[in-house]
Amino acid sequence: MSADLTLDEIEKIENLKGFWKDHRARILGGLALIVVSATAFAWWKQHQYRQNVEAASLYASIQGMQQIGQPAAIATLTDTLLKRYPATAYAARGALIGASAASQTHNTGLAQTDLQWILDHSKESGLQTVARLRLAGLLLDTGKLHEALALLDAPHDENSANVYNDLKGDVLVRLGQLDAARAAWRIALEKLPPDSPYRQVIEIKLNAIAGVAAK
Repeated sequence: MSADLTLDEIEKIENLKGFWKDHRARILGGLALIVVSATAFAWWKQHQYRQNVEAASLYASIQGMQQIGQPAAIATLTDTLLKRYPATAYAARGALIGASAASQTHNTGLAQTDLQWILDHSKESGLQTVARLRLAGLLLDTGKLHEALALLDAPHDENSANVYNDLKGDVLVRLGQLDAARAAWRIALEKLPPDSPYRQVIEIKLNAIAGVAAK
């Protein structure tokens, strides 16, 4: 068969043989890396899917316990969800339910832990906004006023500006900063729709400290 080949073709074949001999290990290594990478990616996708399915099941159980009022079971399930599946979207949502259940049973420490977990781990700004507001409320209730104020001064969703400034006014009154409290409540009023029944609540607060001088 080689007789049918030209000298140029024979030279190209010999060059290819030489190239394969010199670079065989590198080529095979590259192919092996591609195969391993593809296999690892497939495993990772399968792992992620399995993690989400299992986390969804746990979250559904937490919701079920919430409906029948089982705070102890909620605490146990939430702890498992946060430890085993922290990277899933269900973790922060479970933590919100866990914090709510803990607050209802006056377990303030656990409620604060769950809410802080959301602030430290969740990438969803909406969930962080809710968690920050609830945590500030708990800190206010326990007298940690400066910590509460720091949370309320942090960037938050503009749609929540009314409730943030309302709670901020409450904190500032407790701190004796009445002028700053008035300013916060006025911002809250500005952010509320004109027909909101919540406006009356804030107006009552403003009237309660009307004419009272700041210390």
